[in-house]
Amino acid sequence: MLNFIYYPVSGILWVWHKVFGFILGDGSFGGAASWALSIVFLVFTLRVILFKPFVAQVKSMRKMAEFQPEIKKLQKKYANDKQKLAAEMQKLQSEHGVNPLAGCLPILLQAPVFIGLNHVLRSFNRTGLTYDQNIKIPNYWLPTEDVQSFLQARLFGAPLSSYIAMADNELAGFVPHVDRLDVIIVSIPLMIVASIATHLTARHNVARQTAAVTANPQTAMMNKLTLYLFPLGVLAFGAFLQIGLLFYWLSNNAWTLGQQYFVYHRIDREEAEAKAKKVEQRNNLAPKPGQKPMQQVRKPVKPADAADATDAADKAAEPADKPMDKKPADVQDKPVVDGSSAPTNGSAVNGSGQPNKVPGAAPTQARKKQSRKRR
Repeated sequence: MLNFIYYPVSGILWVWHKVFGFILGDGSFGGAASWALSIVFLVFTLRVILFKPFVAQVKSMRKMAEFQPEIKKLQKKYANDKQKLAAEMQKLQSEHGVNPLAGCLPILLQAPVFIGLNHVLRSFNRTGLTYDQNIKIPNYWLPTEDVQSFLQARLFGAPLSSYIAMADNELAGFVPHVDRLDVIIVSIPLMIVASIATHLTARHNVARQTAAVTANPQTAMMNKLTLYLFPLGVLAFGAFLQIGLLFYWLSNNAWTLGQQYFVYHRIDREEAEAKAKKVEQRNNLAPKPGQKPMQQVRKPVKPADAADATDAADKAAEPADKPMDKKPADVQDKPVVDGSSAPTNGSAVNGSGQPNKVPGAAPTQARKKQSRKRR
């Protein structure tokens, strides 16, 4: 039914066993060490795949902490209308770009792997079958020679698929014979270390929470469960967990602790750099100490400029089809006598150098006044 989980888990386990089996060999202790490392790196492979969702989870928690006061206002406003509260909460989360399901993704994907690994480890030594029968049955992706290697491997005398509360007939199925004391000696230290790692991981996570988050009664209760109940649960139920699963639990919590330290510090550094950049931009825009703020001063309009503007408006107002005043032919083509230029005010120059008035040729200013009067 869950073969879509069992086959990938056993396949990743087989790949890592080939890697570490080549390095450490396939003897009694070397085989057990290679199988234990295969379980550890199965966890690491999964956590590498879930690294980006974990970062998204941390950022989502940071954003939710920022608008926690708004959530409290909505809870107070819609205390008697749960449906409206859920709709407003969803709207608020979408406005801030927060997806609550993204925070649950790492946990939701780790649970099937834990279940799949538990089933694969138990399938090495199937209940009701003898040792000779088990070594002839493949374990999903793992062939029969790997099944035999796993059953013969011993970590300080204890098989990786054994556990403290194992039934006597199941324990007697291992070849060579395994004492329960050997299983206890290996399992208890792993249970204690796994419990401590669980507590440290939860403590580091709680220490990163803001005061507004910890003030929530539900959050405070969950923090107590993760800090104390979960580590005690590892000790209490560790007797029912196979040694291979204890390695899984220990390596998973160790990875989580290191990943939290790395991701939290990187996000803190990015936020500090962003704040420093905003402060720098604000300081660059602000006036320097002792400097007066700059004001735009408009220059007064000169009278000459106003007169020029008036003349330009008058010229633009003149009709385009007005015929131009023409000079008489004798004035237009009359040569200059003494080499000087002809005056432009409508007069002609006689031989004595005195300008003569030409009939019909009014000065320029006079023509302008006449045109204005006509208008």
